[in-house]
Amino acid sequence: MNIFKDNRIVLSLDAGGTNLVFSAMQYGKLIGKEISIPAAVNILDDFLVKITEGFNLVKKMAGGAHAISFAFPGPADYPNGIIGDLENLPVFKGGVALGAFLEAKFKIPVFINNDGDLFTLGEALGGFLPFINSELQKEASNKRYENLIGVTFGTGFGGGLVRKNKLIGGDNSAAGEINRMGNPLYPEASAEESVSIRAIKRVYAREAKITNNIPNPYEIFLIATGEKNGNKQAAIISFKELAIVAANAIANTISLFDGLVVIGGGLSGAHSIILPTLVHELNRRMATLDGKSIQRMEVFAYNSHNPECLKDFLSNSSIEITIPTTDKKINYEAIKKIAVGISKLGTSGAVALGAYAFALQQLDEINKD
Repeated sequence: MNIFKDNRIVLSLDAGGTNLVFSAMQYGKLIGKEISIPAAVNILDDFLVKITEGFNLVKKMAGGAHAISFAFPGPADYPNGIIGDLENLPVFKGGVALGAFLEAKFKIPVFINNDGDLFTLGEALGGFLPFINSELQKEASNKRYENLIGVTFGTGFGGGLVRKNKLIGGDNSAAGEINRMGNPLYPEASAEESVSIRAIKRVYAREAKITNNIPNPYEIFLIATGEKNGNKQAAIISFKELAIVAANAIANTISLFDGLVVIGGGLSGAHSIILPTLVHELNRRMATLDGKSIQRMEVFAYNSHNPECLKDFLSNSSIEITIPTTDKKINYEAIKKIAVGISKLGTSGAVALGAYAFALQQLDEINKD
């Protein structure tokens, strides 16, 4: 299936605490313009009216639809389309069967998923994964990658896993929940407590010894780069802590899954100061109990935003070895490589493409049955 040649129309939604942004997609591209409706409501029925209105508007604009597919915040039972208690949308308290509601209204299949999962799928199909494989092809390399680990740095720490263009969801639709991994800096806390917007602000306030008028993460980034006045050292430490904790969680994921890593989310805009520390941590060596050292991971990570690192990653590092008792040669990949980079589609663009692709894949599965 080539999603960029598929004429089926899928309606989608970017559900935030402030706005509900509706769209329609065909051939892997948006149809017309997005439609935004304020999300703030206090009554569930009012929210359901808004979401029905939004999907009706984009359906009319697109001239029909074959499915609805979108990301929605958790906790949720995504396979069954049931949304749980949400901090930013309290009308869902107690659990709401949103998928079944929309299927009854629109008489078409409805698919709801985690934004980290859909972000990763979008980048696997039209973003970072094909970019890396295209660069390898330009270098006449036979190496190709099929696995992608996606992580998002934003309000929280999200993740997803894709293998051969298919999401790995897990038996409870909970695979890739990287936010629940351990925190090496604060062992009693989860990784998300250091990989989030609130973490950047908290660490800056602590290091700068302030309690009021704490800058937002973008301002803290500008302080760290010297483009804005403030406590530069505190700003640098804020992003360094994020990078160290994120690297620990990503390294554990790579060790189990072995794939490229793509980063999205609002905080990924600070990649110029996050990536060097993060990749350094991925490649950090660990001590053995007999006083030796080993690599943190069996693979070696490369920062794809550093031109020299990318060049090294793309270069052919294989060597020829002789097959014992023969005069025949065989290529040996002595260095196992993975690349780490930033979203090629933008986070919202990757999520939208992922939602579209996921719907088409699920429709094909339905049609098989």
